Amino acid sequence: MESGFILAIDQSTSGTKALILDSRAAIIARADKAHEQKISPQGWISHDPMEIYRATLAAVREAVKKAGIDKHAVLGVGISNQRETALVWDKRSGLPVNDAVVWQCTRGAPICDNLSDYVDEVRAATGLRLSPYFSAAKIAWILEHTKNKGNKNLCAGTIDSWLVFKLTGNYKTDYSNASRTQLFNINNLTWDRNICGLFGIDTEILPEVCDSNGDFGSADFEGFLPKPVPVRGVMGDSHGALFGQGCLEKGMGKATYGTGSSVMVNIGDKSVFCKNVVTSLAWGISGKVNYVLEGNINYTGAVIKWLVDDVGLISTSREAGALAAQANPADRTYLVPAFSGLGAPYWVNEAKAILCGMSRTTGKAEIVRAAEDSIAYQIADVIRVMAEESGVALKELRVDGGPTRDRYLMQFQSNILNIPLSVPGYEELSALGAGCMAGIALGFYTPAIFGEAARIRFEPSMQEAERKERIGGWKEAVRLATGR
Repeated sequence: MESGFILAIDQSTSGTKALILDSRAAIIARADKAHEQKISPQGWISHDPMEIYRATLAAVREAVKKAGIDKHAVLGVGISNQRETALVWDKRSGLPVNDAVVWQCTRGAPICDNLSDYVDEVRAATGLRLSPYFSAAKIAWILEHTKNKGNKNLCAGTIDSWLVFKLTGNYKTDYSNASRTQLFNINNLTWDRNICGLFGIDTEILPEVCDSNGDFGSADFEGFLPKPVPVRGVMGDSHGALFGQGCLEKGMGKATYGTGSSVMVNIGDKSVFCKNVVTSLAWGISGKVNYVLEGNINYTGAVIKWLVDDVGLISTSREAGALAAQANPADRTYLVPAFSGLGAPYWVNEAKAILCGMSRTTGKAEIVRAAEDSIAYQIADVIRVMAEESGVALKELRVDGGPTRDRYLMQFQSNILNIPLSVPGYEELSALGAGCMAGIALGFYTPAIFGEAARIRFEPSMQEAERKERIGGWKEAVRLATGR
């Protein structure tokens, strides 16, 4: 393996990070640059695309300097990005016509409401539930609120295509990001003219869709590097994490534990449409695509933050696991964290959070344990639905995110799923996945790179009778929260 380094960029909701990866895909330097979260009086959430671009340049410069490497040794670039966030810009000036509409922003809800008769058509073509969460309604909103609608010089894309355009001059996206726009037909792998027409979006202003390991162009980061280097790995952040976990084959899956959670299962090269989870493209590699099932959960890590910030039962999230482990094993208190309804696989926006099953001896430890357990129950419910509706069952769950340091939570997750859990010995999975994609495309890495890092494994240790009892109690608690 030749000497050199891969530059991995992760453009996330809160900021941009740049990583320098060595020949073993180990992180030798990192730089982070935050950007402003613009929240309007209506609660709309926006980002300044130019600020994101400037932050990307600054993070790259700082990371390379921290690494202390020769700039000539940077061999290639991988980019992962916040998904669904959308923007429109003028290709002649290279300037956005409006701020980017962030994935969390629901200002496009009226547009989706007007298309309620087309729910099945949208789902059949794109694999996604009709929702303002995805990029289509966001782009449509921007076009409706600018004077540029109908301008053939516009570009309408996601954050990856914006960065690729600014860095290389090319207007391209990859299959994973395209599949989350709600404009891309995941069956014939083209922009869907009928669906685009429903949203009033001309396919001519959408980017070229490429393999995730395709040639996106070359970048010198406005002269910072001595010569342009190839951008050869582009993926949405959750897809990058799936790739970074080495879930390359059908039947492999991961759960990312963050504020909420993304559960993804690789279902191979054939699409499967399910009722309660969405279908997307995992990636495209050298002319072959893989599909994924995905379920997104609103409150996982945020439940523990609620215990700290709002309820005051614990001082820091780090206390949760140790306190939960001290709870009375016979206590059957359940917390259903439906603070903003329940997402996959329940889809009940009207659900309300409840704490139930308490006894006179229920105390702080038992309530904290109920909060911890609610994370595992929700993820297990998504995985079970995926298996039931697709026929693809996991033999192991690979996990990432800050809460994976919580040994109680990881063991309980393994117990409730009744399969092993695998925690990688490295972090920053999204950027690492994009960086490894680029490195493999350039021949700098081989796929064996995913097997080189140490992992912590958790094996199920709960008796089947207890597992059934606990799951039954959770299902009853969900029924009380949803009224269904």
